[in-house]
Amino acid sequence: MAVSRSPESLVAAGVPGQKHVLRYCPSFSPVVIERAEGSWLHTTDGRELLDFTSGQMSAILGHSHPEIVATLREAAGTLDHLFSGMLSPPVLELSRRLAESLPDPLEKVLLLSTGAESNEAAIRMAKLVTGRYEVVSFSRSWHGMTLGAAGATYSAARPGYGPPAPGNLAIPTPDTYRPDVVDADGELDWRRQLDLGFAMVDAQSSGSLAACIVEPVLSSAGVLVPPPGYLRALREKCDERGMLLILDEAQTGLCRTGDTYAFEHEGVVPDILTLSKTLGAGLPLAAVITSAEIEQRAHDRGFLFFTTHASDPLVASVGNTVLDVLQRDDMNAQVRGKGERLRRGLLGLQDRHAVVGDVRGRGLLQGLELVTDRATKASNPDLGVAVTARCLELGLHMNVVQLREMGGAFRIAPPLTATEAEIDHGVALLDQAIGDVAPAFVGA
Repeated sequence: MAVSRSPESLVAAGVPGQKHVLRYCPSFSPVVIERAEGSWLHTTDGRELLDFTSGQMSAILGHSHPEIVATLREAAGTLDHLFSGMLSPPVLELSRRLAESLPDPLEKVLLLSTGAESNEAAIRMAKLVTGRYEVVSFSRSWHGMTLGAAGATYSAARPGYGPPAPGNLAIPTPDTYRPDVVDADGELDWRRQLDLGFAMVDAQSSGSLAACIVEPVLSSAGVLVPPPGYLRALREKCDERGMLLILDEAQTGLCRTGDTYAFEHEGVVPDILTLSKTLGAGLPLAAVITSAEIEQRAHDRGFLFFTTHASDPLVASVGNTVLDVLQRDDMNAQVRGKGERLRRGLLGLQDRHAVVGDVRGRGLLQGLELVTDRATKASNPDLGVAVTARCLELGLHMNVVQLREMGGAFRIAPPLTATEAEIDHGVALLDQAIGDVAPAFVGA
């Protein structure tokens, strides 16, 4: 494997060719990727990087999966794009298959492009159907960058963009590692936290509560898994107030957690389900799925979400292939086994490195939070940055979440098709990176 400059030197020099790229994020990765295959990324300067993020947490079948490539070639030569009011066999087939994969009463499907778009449509539908406008979400939520989705997003900076959509209300995030409402043992008292959260919602509401939108596992909050029973209690809070429950399964849907849908783990069925990222396995495909009753009410009231790429046949064909592969390869069982292997490896890192404060997650969506002091859970955001940079030097692409509540939590989400050897290799590289970097931060 060719040797290249370090990420630090690349940052200093600037990535060649980025002069004309508008910066839409804090910084770009200091490498340029020219191709990707399976679990591996290949840079323009000859390096190989193991991708422990599945692209943007999306490429669940790895990069350039041969069956996805074959579908794209065939579909592009047959039917790529239509007037949005026209339907096609791939769209009808994918809609049917998604509906049949879900519990009653979820059976009506709208196919779109991105997670933000699907959440926007779900929120818009909830407001229309209920005749209300207030939306509740977690204080560390991420649901997208369009107006309604951004209004329900609190983990991204809000200042500077003018007033958000009116009626957005936050409830506390259930973080068992850093609890804000505790019981006598110092553990998260999530029932009391939830009660307090909705007491604040009720106090601030104008009486127009339309919906609550949450992720079953909060990815951008640092891979937080709500305690057992939490989602069911949240469902009850919504029902008491006549609110619709929207579950955003952009990252957790389609086997990522070892269940086809993460909500199945708790036995809670949402009023509206949104899918994206994993549905297209890296291609822009999203879905909104709801009941026939809600769809009928929305239609009767003139529901409109007419976008250029609604019901696009090309990506619908890809979605059908994704379902083919997941079902044929019994991917849920694979993910449960690989997820346990990954978790054991990360717990081993926690045993060896004092800076690993917490390991959490489900299936092949795992989080690892870094601290500078386990006893106090003190943190330093520079630690996560340094470990990320060292991982990249060693040949591992990682994603670290940095919020004011934490110093840094890695979101670890290799492709579902990653081999056991690749999972072990990724953990070994992370082990080395933490060992190389951590001594400079412990006790500093």
